[in-house]
Amino acid sequence: MLLNSASLRSLYVGFSAAFQSGFAGVTPQYGRVSMSVNSTTAETEYGWLGEIPRIREWIGDRVVNNLETHGYSIKNKTFESTVGVKRERIEDDNLGMYTPIFQEFGRSTATFPDELVWPFLKKGFATKCYDGQYFFDTDHPVLDENGVVQSVSNSGGGAGTPWFLMDTSRFVKPVIYQNRRPFKLTAKDRLEDENVFMKDEFLYGTDGRCNVGFGFWQLAYGSKQTLDAAAYAAARAAMGSVKGDYGRPLGVKPNLLVVPPALESAALKILNNEMSAGGETNEWKGTAELLVVPWLA
Repeated sequence: MLLNSASLRSLYVGFSAAFQSGFAGVTPQYGRVSMSVNSTTAETEYGWLGEIPRIREWIGDRVVNNLETHGYSIKNKTFESTVGVKRERIEDDNLGMYTPIFQEFGRSTATFPDELVWPFLKKGFATKCYDGQYFFDTDHPVLDENGVVQSVSNSGGGAGTPWFLMDTSRFVKPVIYQNRRPFKLTAKDRLEDENVFMKDEFLYGTDGRCNVGFGFWQLAYGSKQTLDAAAYAAARAAMGSVKGDYGRPLGVKPNLLVVPPALESAALKILNNEMSAGGETNEWKGTAELLVVPWLA
């Protein structure tokens, strides 16, 4: 191939098309448990997480629900990935090997939010959320009917492989995916670029700014207990009984059981089997959707 601005531009168009094709057919899983928030600054505050407005009978003046500031914020981080293509490969038209590389490059970019969200969820047993407690904890502070602080749990404890039960029906989700600058493919492919002069190599890279954080702990339950009918029942009962401040029912309805591949069999027995191990009817059949997440392995 004769190297000039036109041929290099055509080459970039081809690599970009392969990169974009990597997005096709990819269905990232992070959106099932996270809400996407567009950020416009280096750090975004989420103080409003501490207050869910309620409807009340209008008697007298309106009661203004002030969104309490909890000081919870998510700082954006910058991420990148770069591919180098040797000049000789282009000159010799030996480019066939790069199409699948750029397709996989696109695929890995499309699923990158999964690589952030799911490992972050696993860290919820030791990572704080907006109320200053670990996201999965036994002592989230909630005010009872008399305004007295009570401890509420969304953790099953244990020391085994973690699994999660969630209510994903709300607009606010258990996890926040914060997007500051979307990923896109760029190139340093001019003949006068330093990388070409010094290393005889054209560079193609993608970069973006984003990060993750925790939303409402009330919509998620994490456990490291053995995943069986008893543990699953305890999780559902705990989530269904969660109330907001001053005893207000939140109406939490768990609808998604999230497990790593190692717990797929145990989860299927709970959610799909007609009968339990003891021969009686399995009361938990169909009570939630199963999501097996390889990023949790």
